[in-house]
Amino acid sequence: MTRRELDAAGITDPRLRAAYARCRQLNARHGRTYFLATRLLPVERRPAVHALYGFARWADDIVDDLTRRWTPPERDRLLRALEDDLADGLRGAGGGPVVRAVADTADRYGIDHRLFADFMASMRSDLSVTDYPTYADLRAYTHGSAAVIGLQMLPVLGTVAPREEAAPHAAALGVAFQLTNFLRDVGEDLDRGRVYLPADLLAAHGVDRPLLEWSRRTGRRDPRIRAALVAAEHLTRGVYREAEPGIALLDPRARPCIRTARILYGGILDAIAADDYAVLHRRSVVPRRRRAATAAVGLAHVLGARVRARTAPPSPVAPAPAERERCAR
Repeated sequence: MTRRELDAAGITDPRLRAAYARCRQLNARHGRTYFLATRLLPVERRPAVHALYGFARWADDIVDDLTRRWTPPERDRLLRALEDDLADGLRGAGGGPVVRAVADTADRYGIDHRLFADFMASMRSDLSVTDYPTYADLRAYTHGSAAVIGLQMLPVLGTVAPREEAAPHAAALGVAFQLTNFLRDVGEDLDRGRVYLPADLLAAHGVDRPLLEWSRRTGRRDPRIRAALVAAEHLTRGVYREAEPGIALLDPRARPCIRTARILYGGILDAIAADDYAVLHRRSVVPRRRRAATAAVGLAHVLGARVRARTAPPSPVAPAPAERERCAR
C-alpha cells in the first residue's frame, strides 16, 4: 500500500519515499483513529497527510517523553534542534526523514510556513506551562497545537469554495479533536504534571488541581469532578458544531475522510459519557467493531463520490497557491 500511495503521489526519489514511509509508520502506530480515516482519502493525497501527522507526532513525543529518558533541559534542546532542522528543511536544505517529508509536502501544496512556526511555539510552551487559567488561554495554546493542523490539511484536502471561507471550520475541527483528547486523557496528563481543562471551567464546579490529584491517586469519584467533565464535554461538542459546516466546503473526494474522522472522534466523547466520565481512572475507547462500521460507511461514501466524479463535470476544487503559480507560469 505504501508503494501505491507514493507512486500515485508522484514521489519518486528513493530517500524521499523512505521519509514518507517513515511518517506513514508513525501514523499507523500512534494515530489509529486518524490513520483509519486517512485510508478514505484519494490515494495520491495520503502521503501528505502522513507527513503532517508524522511531524506533529515527532514533536509531541519529544514534549511528552513518556519513557522519561530525557530531562526537561534535554527536551528543550531536542525541540529546538527539531525547529532548526525544520527551518532548514523548509528552505530546501535537507533535514531528517520526517522533516524531509513534511518540507516536501509544504512545497507541493503551498502550505504557509508560519503554520509550522505557530505549531512549534505551542510545543515549546508545553515544556513550561502546566495549566490554563481560562478557556481563552487554552484556545491561544490550541491555535498552535491543533488549529494549525486543520489549516495545514486544507490545501491537501482541496476545497470547492475559497480557502479562506473553509479555514475557520478546519481550524475549529482541529481544536475539537484536541479538546476530545484532552478530556479522554485527563488522568494521563495529570501524571505528566499538566491540566489542560481550563481552571475557570473547573472552578465553576468547585474543582481544582488538588481535587483532581486526590481522585487520580485514590481512585475515588467526586460529583463536582463529574459535573466539570460534563461541562467540558458540552464545550467540546460546541466546537464540533463550529466545524461541521466546513465539511461541505471540501473537495467531495475528501469529505468522507473528514466526516469519518469527525464521527470517530465524536465517538470518543460518547464512550466517555458511557463510562460515566471516569477519565481520571481509565481511558475511554471506541469499540473496534464500531470503528470498523464507521469506516465501512465512509468507504461507501468514497465509492459513491468516485461514481459521481465519473459522471459529472469536474468539481471546482480551489488549487493550492503553489499550483496556481505553476498554472500562471
